[in-house]
Amino acid sequence: MQFTTLVLFALATAAIVHGAPVHKRIAQVIADSTTKWEAACDAAGGGTQCNQVAVASFGTLLAAPGPCEQQNAADNMIDLAKTLNNNADMITFAQIFAQQPRNSPTSQSVPYCQSAPRNAELNGLFQCQFQGDNPTTFVGGIAVGGSGTIPFGMSAHVNPAGSCPANPTGPIADGTQLVDLTQNPGVGGTTASNKTTSGSNSTSTGATSSPIPSSGSSDSDCEEDPTESIPTTSIAAVASATPSSTSGNFKLANGQDAQKLNAQFATLTATSLCTEGTNACVDSAFAQCVGGTYVTQSCGSGLICAALPLVNSAGTSITCTTNADALARIAATGAQGGLTG
Repeated sequence: MQFTTLVLFALATAAIVHGAPVHKRIAQVIADSTTKWEAACDAAGGGTQCNQVAVASFGTLLAAPGPCEQQNAADNMIDLAKTLNNNADMITFAQIFAQQPRNSPTSQSVPYCQSAPRNAELNGLFQCQFQGDNPTTFVGGIAVGGSGTIPFGMSAHVNPAGSCPANPTGPIADGTQLVDLTQNPGVGGTTASNKTTSGSNSTSTGATSSPIPSSGSSDSDCEEDPTESIPTTSIAAVASATPSSTSGNFKLANGQDAQKLNAQFATLTATSLCTEGTNACVDSAFAQCVGGTYVTQSCGSGLICAALPLVNSAGTSITCTTNADALARIAATGAQGGLTG
């Protein structure tokens, strides 16, 4: 009798466990979201700014950034397009990027931004959701109708749930890139062409910037998967302003700041703890912080990740380059002591 009771208890417990909801992460290869925009930017003559803005933008699709970071990134993409003769392809791809679903750490819908964009081209746009996202519950357990569950400017919930202007029929398949499904952002204007080229791996100042990495710190997103790290063709050139530099004498300070960063990077490993929102170099690879530790991506054959001095303004950048190029750039500032000082 006691044995039978134990067996029944075990079966009941198993049923409870198996009946519990399972929260699955829903992710994507985030770098694919800006590939076509970057190609259009390169074709329009955007130069080294294209890769920097593209990388800064696709990072906002991770789970950690705030609900308006993706829209802010799309604004930056359009800002650059407007400096390039209002390039129509860049603007269209930025409009589509603004609607790309974001990663969900809990298979729940991702909250919408609650503020207006800077550029009128983004008015009325909001992100789609992935099909695996729960359409009735948003990240944080917020039910539809709660804060952040209705896009800015709307008075009712999205219908169909998970849809967006570029895909009005509903959510898109998990991990899919909206830009691969449509070239129509769902607003007035021309649609973009299909011109694509590989991303560039160069360094420059641009429309956005990231904080300077410190020892054990890099760009982060809690619970992100290592498979979402940046492809070799889209390694970042992340520019940072350095407070120690002055407008009158920034070149030497830039070189010395780059050396300090490279010396810090030399002490890091893939298991080093890191702080959300920064990048680093780890074992010559570009690194982003994922759940408190580093996820690395090889720069490619013959290249290393390094902090470099900016040329035209105070600050440094983190990018993939050759060892010889990194040494030459630092030496050109007057800083002595090679890569790490």
